[in-house]
Amino acid sequence: MPRGQSTTADTDVLVVGAGPAGLTTALQALAHGATVRVVDRRERRARPSRAMMLHARALEGLRPLGVTADLLDRADTTPEAQIHLGQRVVEARLGHADLPDTAFPHLTLVRQADVEEVLWQALQDRGVAVDWGVEFVGLHRNNGGGPAWQSRGQVHAELRGAGGPEQHLSHFLAGCDGQSSTVRGITGAQWRGGPYRVEAVLADLELAGPLDPGLLHVAVGRAGLAFLFALGEGATWRMLATRPAVPGSSARFGQLGPPVPPAEVARLVNESGLGATVREVGWSAQVPLQHRIASTFGSSPVFLAGDAAHAHSPAGGQGMNNGILDALNLGWKLGFASTAGRPLPELLESYGRERLTAARRVLALTHLIFFGEASPHPAARLVRTILPAFAPVMPILLRRRWLIARGVRLLAQPFVNYRNSAISRDVTPGASGWTRPGERLPDAVVSVDGQVIRLHELTAVPGIHLLLGRDAGQVALGAGRSFPAVDSQPGLLHVHRLTSHPGAGIVAVRPDGYVGFRCGGADPAQLLDWLRLVGAVRD
Repeated sequence: MPRGQSTTADTDVLVVGAGPAGLTTALQALAHGATVRVVDRRERRARPSRAMMLHARALEGLRPLGVTADLLDRADTTPEAQIHLGQRVVEARLGHADLPDTAFPHLTLVRQADVEEVLWQALQDRGVAVDWGVEFVGLHRNNGGGPAWQSRGQVHAELRGAGGPEQHLSHFLAGCDGQSSTVRGITGAQWRGGPYRVEAVLADLELAGPLDPGLLHVAVGRAGLAFLFALGEGATWRMLATRPAVPGSSARFGQLGPPVPPAEVARLVNESGLGATVREVGWSAQVPLQHRIASTFGSSPVFLAGDAAHAHSPAGGQGMNNGILDALNLGWKLGFASTAGRPLPELLESYGRERLTAARRVLALTHLIFFGEASPHPAARLVRTILPAFAPVMPILLRRRWLIARGVRLLAQPFVNYRNSAISRDVTPGASGWTRPGERLPDAVVSVDGQVIRLHELTAVPGIHLLLGRDAGQVALGAGRSFPAVDSQPGLLHVHRLTSHPGAGIVAVRPDGYVGFRCGGADPAQLLDWLRLVGAVRD
């Protein structure tokens, strides 16, 4: 419920969980007008990283929040890999793919711990401290037995920390508390899917042998997959390997399980065929894997994001990225809904409708990739067995930059769009030559007031961006109101006239980088309707 309807909430948004999804949700909501609090039951931020990769779309979405440069400073953006296929080794350059419509045309290797550090520091710089060691217990029930927010427009969250139990009142709650989410349990969402028959083993190692630490080493064998790369936190090398799931294990999905015996870690390295031997195990963990998705991502005022909403295999490095994309979508909507002064049901409902469809597509992709990489199914094992026979032609294929580019683009989720969303408006007159509502704004080169600039640089600040064609008239909204004098979200409505783009059209770009509105003329009534729909202007 918007702030104007209640003045007693402690914050507009309570975020449960301080992983990448939770921290991004908090930053995005804060940047778009909300007050936020973040709690996490962990006693401190540090933990071994489970994710190690960011893709272009996540980096693009994080750019307006001012954190991308710090992330890239900690990352390897020019990774090179050696793919070991039996006795054959194939080299692949994975950096600088030929992708002209993004500022990040590469795979980006970066530890999850570094991503969390950068996002946490950005919140600290903005005056928001994460409350570590504070656990979300549940929602307070009113005397009638129903949820308290139904009667007062507030979420009454019950928390427990070192100082004992407390209640926190907010207008919205974002559950970003992982695969065993407590928040998901109170939403009634079904957790659909199942476990994999294989699991991952993570370990940080010191190795002896000929492996170049500047390369990502991948071994594809009949038994499964093994990665070794020099991004360890407890030792030089990080290993990710797959093996048949251990029955009766106490490990929990989404959590780092018990240590794996050093002899078993050594066996996985030896059988990978990478030619290295283990000198020391810094730490190790058994990680059970599952493929699941929540039947709903929540409804106002309680929402799910990240691992609380969907669980993936590690294939394609999608888990952390998909959680960040959830958060970028949800955060600005919570921000605008907190400050609009009126209910915004279509805006808030659009989060679940948009991201549930996207998550299903990503889950299908990761499921397919993981089947080929690690499944014990006879067909998958057969493919991995005969793959070395194709090693002689692979260098020829991998030298073709278009092939690498297609792979990098696929991992950046080009198939995700929100064309059917209730907040994607394509109105008359039509506007050919402009991006369709619901699609990502491409990073084209444009001219604005004689300055040549890329679109993603132009829109790299929080808020709604209105892009006008060269011949579009003054954007007036009636009653003498025009931009930027319209009563809009303070500092969150930006107007740019593209002198390089002919015509009188106009598009509105959402804060998460997707086009929301398109019109062939600067129609004030239709534009104002859309801006009111998403809470960008006040009545």
